[in-house]
Amino acid sequence: MSAPAVPDQGLGRPSLGRRVVAEALGTALLLATVIGSGIMAERLAGGNAAIALLANAVATGAGLVALIAALGGVSGAHLNPVVTVADARRGGLPWRDVPLYVVAQLAGAFAGAALAHLMFDLPAFAVSRHVRSGAGQIAGEFTATFGLVSVIFGCSRTRPAATPYAVAAFITAAYWFTSSTSFANPAVTLARATTNTFSGIRPVDAPGFIAAQCLGAAAATILFGWLVPVARRGETA
Repeated sequence: MSAPAVPDQGLGRPSLGRRVVAEALGTALLLATVIGSGIMAERLAGGNAAIALLANAVATGAGLVALIAALGGVSGAHLNPVVTVADARRGGLPWRDVPLYVVAQLAGAFAGAALAHLMFDLPAFAVSRHVRSGAGQIAGEFTATFGLVSVIFGCSRTRPAATPYAVAAFITAAYWFTSSTSFANPAVTLARATTNTFSGIRPVDAPGFIAAQCLGAAAATILFGWLVPVARRGETA
């Protein structure tokens, strides 16, 4: 759900340990935002699903701006395994760092889900019964992830300062224009399978979402490798 900002502000590249901790922390806070705002929205909306979704979307978008701005200069604020893999494919992250980034994102996602539940006096984990199945939802996840990675690569190559706002704006919009409400993140999907609340997804539906996310990210990476190619050494952007 996030964007690889440039992790070098003239102070040198942060150590791998710092970057991994930043990924875990950011993903935990992202999940706490997504699930926590979903719980709060459902409790306050009085059964109006549209109002609950609007509140959930706005809170998620606002949280994304803050997290990407705060952590982009440390780890790139990927907070998303498919973004990490896509960034490595484009040469922005060494492949040897990818496994640690992904493990940190997954650990952070489950920690954030537990935190959201504890804040609202719920059990730390619960198997979701929220049905999200069918070809339309799979198409929605493909579209959401394709769009997210497209926005990331388009902005980070041409307008990097706009990346946090563009990513947050796209995810907020995709909550509404995609049938799946835009998970667009395998770590988020797995963690949301452990919440039986407004934001949840049945574990049986998660693999289809994740497959669509991987395909969407791959398609966007290939397309933007041609549309906005990475400059080679000695070339100008």
